[in-house]
Amino acid sequence: MEQEKVKITEVAQRAGVSLATVSRVLNRKSGVSQKTRQVVERALEELGYERSISGGGIIGVITPGLSSPIFSELAEKIGLALAPHGLRAVVCPALPGGVQERDFLKSLLDLGATGIVFCSASNTLDLFDPEVLHLLEARAVPYVCINGRFRGGHSIAYSSDDAYAAELSVRHLHRLGHRRIGMAAGPAGNRPADRRVAGYRAAMAALGLGDQPELVVRQTYSVEGGQFATEQLLAHGASAVVACSDQMALGAIRAARRAGLSVPEDVSVIGYDDGPLMEFTDPPLTTVRQPVDRLAAEVARGLVGLLSGRQVPAGELMFQPEVVVRGSTGPHLDRRPPS
Repeated sequence: MEQEKVKITEVAQRAGVSLATVSRVLNRKSGVSQKTRQVVERALEELGYERSISGGGIIGVITPGLSSPIFSELAEKIGLALAPHGLRAVVCPALPGGVQERDFLKSLLDLGATGIVFCSASNTLDLFDPEVLHLLEARAVPYVCINGRFRGGHSIAYSSDDAYAAELSVRHLHRLGHRRIGMAAGPAGNRPADRRVAGYRAAMAALGLGDQPELVVRQTYSVEGGQFATEQLLAHGASAVVACSDQMALGAIRAARRAGLSVPEDVSVIGYDDGPLMEFTDPPLTTVRQPVDRLAAEVARGLVGLLSGRQVPAGELMFQPEVVVRGSTGPHLDRRPPS
């Protein structure tokens, strides 16, 4: 204990500040100007002071919501991966880019949160509230992102390869004989959705199916969004639908049935995420599985590294998803009457 106290004293002397100021910086408390905080951080680095995380700490996990199984599963597994390091995950469901997300972040920082995980939150938006980054930088709180980095920042991100996921979906349906393949996509300006649309279009072009803009419909990540998008796609003659989430895929199946069509006999549907109940739907959903376990493990490893003062390479690591074939996709059968 005495050795740790001496080290803090040395930091205070090097930085020319009080012990209380060093303590506030170490615990990422408010009441320290950004300039002073930078001076103390520089002194910590020059003296080789290693922050200890053995005493525990709060990690805020900001996510779009827990009604989507993929986000609740990710949040749970991130918490489990952090627990052995004495860190406790506090999950904060909030609409990405909304006031509630910013309020959650302020509250977490005021409570002394030692780190933040943005789990498909405002980090996925092209237009995000810059105050989010200002709050983090002012307190020098480490953070990592899932499914996209903040534009213009130097954040670390761990993401599913959304473009590749869309390509896998298109190629799976193409092998089954489908050529009018539509996409029920997420909203524009959402980076995972934009990447999936780009991957879809690249795969369609590579397979010689051309650019068919009417076969991409943007909607919300919901059952209702998937239903609306699929109604438009069926009106344009789609025989298969690539949905940008499992919930959208369930909406696509509902739209097909309400149009008097069977899945997969008349229309094939493939989802994205592979939530825990998708093998029990009717029919069991063919989907693209996100590597949740690997994402959670790497998020925890990266954040613990940052909290320990180790160098963690900036950038975005892409994790490869995989197709899980079940009963909602099948061979294309041309049911048009002979001429």
